[in-house]
Amino acid sequence: MAKLALNGGTPVCTRSWPRWPQWDEREKSRLLAVLESGEWGGFNELVGEFERAFARLHQARHGLAAVNGTLTLEASLRVLGIGPGDEVIVPPYTFIATANAVRLVGATPVFVDVDPDTYNLDVAAVEAALSPRTRAIIPVHFAGHPVDMDALLPLAERHGLFVVEDAAHAHGSRWRGTPMGTLGHIGSFSLQLSKNLTAGEGGILLTQDDELASKLRSFINQGRTPGGAWYTHGLLGSNLRMTGWQAGILLAQLERFDAQLERRMANARRLNAIFEEIGGLRPMGWDARVDAHAFHLYMLRYEPAAFGGVPRDRFVAALQAEGVPCSTGYAVPLYRQPPLAEPYSRVTSCPVAEQACQEAIWLTQNLLLAEPEAMEEIGLAVLKIREHVGELRLF
Repeated sequence: MAKLALNGGTPVCTRSWPRWPQWDEREKSRLLAVLESGEWGGFNELVGEFERAFARLHQARHGLAAVNGTLTLEASLRVLGIGPGDEVIVPPYTFIATANAVRLVGATPVFVDVDPDTYNLDVAAVEAALSPRTRAIIPVHFAGHPVDMDALLPLAERHGLFVVEDAAHAHGSRWRGTPMGTLGHIGSFSLQLSKNLTAGEGGILLTQDDELASKLRSFINQGRTPGGAWYTHGLLGSNLRMTGWQAGILLAQLERFDAQLERRMANARRLNAIFEEIGGLRPMGWDARVDAHAFHLYMLRYEPAAFGGVPRDRFVAALQAEGVPCSTGYAVPLYRQPPLAEPYSRVTSCPVAEQACQEAIWLTQNLLLAEPEAMEEIGLAVLKIREHVGELRLF
């Protein structure tokens, strides 16, 4: 008789995992206030209130809200003067928006391999990939774990390169006490539906540089001169303004943010201990210099030998059937996507990124908001699969 849920057995986890997004009367109240204000667009006072609140949370001088975290990356590159003929270093193991932004401004993405312990940019590989055309680096703090900024920032400074932090996963993450998005020239955050802080769609930029902040605000607002007359447009710009609806929801979401961040980290520590004891599923590294980790994703590296040689996809299907939502993440590195393949990009050797696409298992951030005992159930589901792994070969 089958024991695994995939084959008709009883699943280990029958709980309902925490929903995402989360909301209550606070969001409803904010939305009603926007409705009744009659100012629904980007000039609602809540937009500025959210910008200031998010900037305070990340110890930044300036916060600049926008429609999404894809266009914030593009705006950053445009304001920095990056365009045709320039190269920008990016990782191949990330969402496509990171590299798309480079192509959309006319520059060339240069794909550089990632570190096997974090799937973040390998800084030594970055240095080896530099050319006379390199103008900037976009470090992605993947899953919420910061890139090694102690190594990256001096490298960028030595070569006169801009650093645009892609912090789409890293709301609240800190490197040596400093929030991410504030160490580079500009930090870009996504507020899309899956993100740890969300309005369904949205983005925000952080910078410590007054001049860059002025240029970014102008670009977001049709090139208007900050503080100038309404029809004075000193720069080329676009309309990237966040609406009052989004800002209202985000202000309510911020009220839960600190508690959610702490809950995710606590449960990630529990899972790390569980998987280190079980074996066969290696948690990603957590650098001692990272004193806050957003855990937008909790990732594992699958070792088939520990599960009788069963392929990762088969294991993931079994784990899903046991009631643990999970996925395999990216199927291929970005340079295998047609719009980003050569000759539209320059590709360096990326064996770790290729391996990541074959070994990674993702658990999304909302699972880490469950009660602590739910982490034990995840471990029990894995143990059950290993005990009955023969079923995955027979059925």
